[in-house]
Amino acid sequence: MKKIIIAGGGLAGLITASVLAKRGISCLVIEKKEYPFHRVCGEYISNETVPFLKSEGLFPAELDPSAIHRFQLTSVNGKLSELPLDLGGFGISRYQFDYFLFQKAKATGVEFLLNTEVDSIIFADDKFFVETRDKKLEADVVVGAFGKRSKLDVALQRPFIRQRSPYVGVKYHVRTNHPSDVIALHNFKDGYCGISNIEDGKSNLCYLTHRDNLKRYGSIEQMEKEVLFENPFLKTLFSSSEFLFEKPEVINEISFEKKSPVEDHILMCGDAAGMITPLCGNGMAIAIHSAAVMSELIIRYCQNEISRDTLEKTYASRWQSLFSTRLWAGRQIQRLFGGVRASNLAVTIAQKAKPVANFLIRQTHGNPF
Repeated sequence: MKKIIIAGGGLAGLITASVLAKRGISCLVIEKKEYPFHRVCGEYISNETVPFLKSEGLFPAELDPSAIHRFQLTSVNGKLSELPLDLGGFGISRYQFDYFLFQKAKATGVEFLLNTEVDSIIFADDKFFVETRDKKLEADVVVGAFGKRSKLDVALQRPFIRQRSPYVGVKYHVRTNHPSDVIALHNFKDGYCGISNIEDGKSNLCYLTHRDNLKRYGSIEQMEKEVLFENPFLKTLFSSSEFLFEKPEVINEISFEKKSPVEDHILMCGDAAGMITPLCGNGMAIAIHSAAVMSELIIRYCQNEISRDTLEKTYASRWQSLFSTRLWAGRQIQRLFGGVRASNLAVTIAQKAKPVANFLIRQTHGNPF
């Protein structure tokens, strides 16, 4: 019987664990926090994931996620355009969805080490040796599902971690008058802010900004007033909403640089394998899809149908085939955001060249799986 250790309990880690455990494969998830908790995230999931989630009993229907079918875009100076989202998606908070998946995983027999951080992962003699502060563990397969940025990235000397990233992510939950079926993206200088509804009549408000904006004005609140409020839609949104957090969730040094889906024999999943720019709204969908692909291959490995070498090479190949173009497209499209001229051009394309705009949207989305 092979043992799987999953470092990180976000979407990719929890879904991988549930799928494997339902097939009788022993899984341990190590998560540095305790559920439920908030994460900086856009909290929108493309409907491409729905068939898979339903087939695995992991679609959170009982949480009543919002159904989203329209996309609004505004420029820095307030020009507006709207497009239908052909595939659409649903909105749900990570606070609720991760906890839902955690409970599902526990019910299938997944073991958890919570409030525990992985210090090191070493591969030797065809085994993994995983260390936490007070445990030394062995595994046949290790999945790296530790998110956007981790000290494990430093320990593994991954190239992207050595490059400073200028991006800061900020998230709130609010109650506001936002259409339930709309995801909106509002530009401001050197950044953009997304808003869409989640569950319980709440909305997720999450933005990406350049650290220079924060340095210049000294605080998040002052930066919002001086920079975000230049967009009249954002000024109205911030002024008229009820903010539900005592303080925002913040993450620094968000990197969209290329990453490897396999690193020192560790199978990377979700944001640990590669992160799409948040304006595309598809990071959660990619995390779920990568978990589906990985789980299938790990099952075949555990049943001795494929070797470790085949497992790693096939996963890397399928990951690149499914996601690398989407991540590349996201990096290119991001150039149309965060400036007056660029954002006006993006809105003009959405207004007057809808086939082009729809084509660009499709480049960052996948097919139902």
